[in-house]
Amino acid sequence: MQRGWTRGEPLEALTAREWLVTNGLGGYACGTIGGAATRRFHGPLVAALPAPLGRTMMLNHLEEWVSDAGTLQLEEFFLDDGLPVWRYANGLEKRVMMPYGQNTTYVIYRLTEGEARTLNLRPSVKFRPHEGVLADAPQVSLTIDGTRIELRETDDYPTLRLLLLGDDARFDDEPRTLERVIYPLERDRGYDHEGPLSSPGVIRMTLRPGRYAGLVASVEPWEVLEAMSIDDALAADRERREKMLARADVVGEVSEQLVLAADQFIICPHTRAADEARIAAAGDMPRTVIAGYHWFTDWGRDTMISLEGLTLVTGRHREAGSILRTFATYIRDGLIPNLFPEGEHGGLYHTADATMWFFHAVARYVRWTDDRGTLRALLPRMIEIIDHHLRGTHYNIRVDPADGLLTQGAEGYQLTWMDAKVDGWVVTPRRGKPVEINALFYNALRVLQRFLEEEEQQGESQRMRALADRVYESFNARFWYDEGQHLYDVLDPGDPALRPNQIFAVALDHPVLDPSRWQAVVDVVERELVTPVGLRSLGRTHPDYKPNYHGDLRTRDAAYHQGTVWGWLIGPFVDAWMKVYRDPAGALRFLDGFTPHLADACIGTISEVFDAEAPFTPRGCAAQAWSVAEVLRCRESLRP
Repeated sequence: MQRGWTRGEPLEALTAREWLVTNGLGGYACGTIGGAATRRFHGPLVAALPAPLGRTMMLNHLEEWVSDAGTLQLEEFFLDDGLPVWRYANGLEKRVMMPYGQNTTYVIYRLTEGEARTLNLRPSVKFRPHEGVLADAPQVSLTIDGTRIELRETDDYPTLRLLLLGDDARFDDEPRTLERVIYPLERDRGYDHEGPLSSPGVIRMTLRPGRYAGLVASVEPWEVLEAMSIDDALAADRERREKMLARADVVGEVSEQLVLAADQFIICPHTRAADEARIAAAGDMPRTVIAGYHWFTDWGRDTMISLEGLTLVTGRHREAGSILRTFATYIRDGLIPNLFPEGEHGGLYHTADATMWFFHAVARYVRWTDDRGTLRALLPRMIEIIDHHLRGTHYNIRVDPADGLLTQGAEGYQLTWMDAKVDGWVVTPRRGKPVEINALFYNALRVLQRFLEEEEQQGESQRMRALADRVYESFNARFWYDEGQHLYDVLDPGDPALRPNQIFAVALDHPVLDPSRWQAVVDVVERELVTPVGLRSLGRTHPDYKPNYHGDLRTRDAAYHQGTVWGWLIGPFVDAWMKVYRDPAGALRFLDGFTPHLADACIGTISEVFDAEAPFTPRGCAAQAWSVAEVLRCRESLRP
């Protein structure tokens, strides 16, 4: 059980802390503990629909009150097997769950004590893309058939179906328009933040002690909605979660919570129906990774970094292989996609590092599974990737024949993970030869060399060995910044900024940095960049250092990689620290700050970023795949 709020804690937490439930398709339900919608993404049902719709807000808000008692008084909020539970005064309890693989949400109520009473629910809607325009007034048509309610707005969106479950459940036609709903977090972030909602009426049902009642909201056909009772739906979901935890075989309540959090990011790419059908027709199971909730889609870089923690540590090896094979089908001109835009079929390929992370993910997958069949299927694509980089591919991504290092950069593009861009301003362009790109390139060459040796392809193996040897020689001759006793962040031109990117030169399976300099790099990163919740993205003495990540889009992006703390970076730092100090108990202390964070921000998961100074306020996406993945991976790798 992960507690998120108990009566007596600050009331401000009721709107600051959030909950999240997902459906394995990229759809979700979410909100604040107290029920106020502070984001435009908050709602009981955001459905993952085929392109061009993408994820779509279908049920925006649900107002709740009990006759003769008024507004519900919250006593405590917690997660039960990862699902949110509210306990109110006078014995009322609420749960929210989404059946796996359905665009359906169950909002479930029961009385644990006391007399029967009438529960009132007022649904409000404005169908739109989950990041869509708020200002348009909704025009909703209503159809009532007993406990079946259908809401339609335009032909552009599917029908929202509401199934009422409970004694004496009925729908009273009492329409109301909420003219001016304000989403304060969107206002603070400089986005569209105000618009109307339409409520067609009020749902009323009798609650009796010990019996479930509630509402099912869905875009699925009626036969799907009516296939399971509340008891059946809860039992099926609990069984799935128990199997997930048993398969993961992790130790401790924190790791178990992270396993449940990891499940939220592994999805079937349901919004790209054509891709889903093509991959399934080939006999595979299409899978991908949502980078973060609420607004990220699936990103190649995030997927490859997250793969071990999300799928291999958790025992989901089949899905790990499916993710790798799925992304292999998207390789174009030696690159895997950087991201898939919401509601579109094709990917964008403007990334210099995601493809190198693919080699890392394949190596970790083979280490865990010894799946030689998948490896042999991927090997030709991996050789093809290296050859494209040798010849040069898009965005000036190419091997420099002068020194064998990987260079990249194109005007107006941000090709590394430090990818903030606003109004044409690339905040950290890092054009040239970034340190982590070349650490990843070297690692990829060594990974491929070893695989080719194992598959007895000696000619190709020797070719990769020669390429890797040259990268190693050039890297160690050129990247050391003697004045600072650390690595340059970028070469050609040289940028000596103290950033966390250098840690990959030690942390990866095949470190490109000479071992004599490992400790110097690890020590300076620990001293200047490590925080309780990850690594700062820039040293504090740099003139561009920003201690806080807040304000409108331009202000935030100016700070995004200029000091802001990233949780996922704790993973490679722990790997590097362990290579130097070899002390698992000592390394575990770097993860301690994430445990209290699980009861803050979005309960039970880990945020994308944090302010660079105490109290390290969580910011950005409320739930981020690589943050969860790397903390879980490290916890399990360090356990006795």
